[in-house]
Amino acid sequence: MNPIKYRGRLAPSPTGFLHLGHAKTFWVAQQRARAAGGELILRNEDLDAARCQPEFVAAMIEDLRWFGFKWSEGPDSGGPFAPYNQSERFSFYRTALEKLRAGNFIYPCSCSRKDIQQSASAPHAGDDELIYPGTCRERGYKLSVESCKLGVRENELAASNQQPATKISWRFRVPDGETISFGDKNFGEQRFVAGKDFGDFVVWRPDDVPAYQLACMVDDAAMQITEVVRGADLLVSTARQILLYRALGLMPPDFYHCALILDESGQRLAKRHDALSLRQLRAAGKTPDFLRENK
Repeated sequence: MNPIKYRGRLAPSPTGFLHLGHAKTFWVAQQRARAAGGELILRNEDLDAARCQPEFVAAMIEDLRWFGFKWSEGPDSGGPFAPYNQSERFSFYRTALEKLRAGNFIYPCSCSRKDIQQSASAPHAGDDELIYPGTCRERGYKLSVESCKLGVRENELAASNQQPATKISWRFRVPDGETISFGDKNFGEQRFVAGKDFGDFVVWRPDDVPAYQLACMVDDAAMQITEVVRGADLLVSTARQILLYRALGLMPPDFYHCALILDESGQRLAKRHDALSLRQLRAAGKTPDFLRENK
């Protein structure tokens, strides 16, 4: 049997200009793909319609190429697992959601973020996400059949003279008390307790868009990614996604989490750090070689 060829990926979200933290993590992904004699795939994670802008997509590709990235498949070049824009992959996410629903892994939730914040029993998870207190799970919250139909948007309901009872999300029911462990290729053995380190998490948002956890793992599986390289702030997300892989009967990839690049105040870089965007650094005369070699 031939060994599986290494397949890594870059998965930026075009909600702003790429910054140095993105580039450093992506560079590790490219180095690991090259060292393994494998392939690197570019995926455009553009599900946030309110924040993702066409100009950011164009800038993303330009900045990645300027920094020295090369990929064999992507939204600009196509490939056997197209499309590579998440906004064009809804059929994949709906299929996965229906499987989760059929397996009773998820339940509808009417709680808003404000509701959860006001709950006295809603601590933060390791990645600072609020741990859901289980309100809708515990009370067996039920919606009408029409309101629960997967993929039905409000305008479709209006066209048939129906009104949704309330906006709902779909949450994954975590196995409380179970330790989810995995061997990270950089940080070693990782262990997170479901229900303690993270709670029931959203897989489908109330605006009828798949949440990051579901879309990311569905695409990684569909594109046959063998190793996910990303920032250490997503370690807890990996535990969540491992549960999704298991629920869907899929084998998770390997994971390599990179230490985060911090600013002078010790905060991780974000797209609000305009001075450290690749665009600004390039305009200031910095070269990719310099940026790759210096913090």
